[in-house]
Amino acid sequence: MARKPNYNFERRERERVKAAKKTARLEAKRERSEKRKAEAAGLPYPAEDANGETTGEATDGPEIGPGGAAPMAGPENNQE
Repeated sequence: MARKPNYNFERRERERVKAAKKTARLEAKRERSEKRKAEAAGLPYPAEDANGETTGEATDGPEIGPGGAAPMAGPENNQE
């Protein structure tokens, strides 16, 4: 007996894979651009270790906590 197709799920999976691939390409492109700019400016670009992770790179975004989420801004951090 043939399986019943689930078109919506299959389409979402294709779109998810496509988005992940696009994100990976954009990330690689951004890293190549940063490396090229650093070399042109004569600055050392952070070297990659054996796992392919960069070392010594500063982050631009907020610190990510152990729960995987950025800390929430409370009323004590609200400066008006």
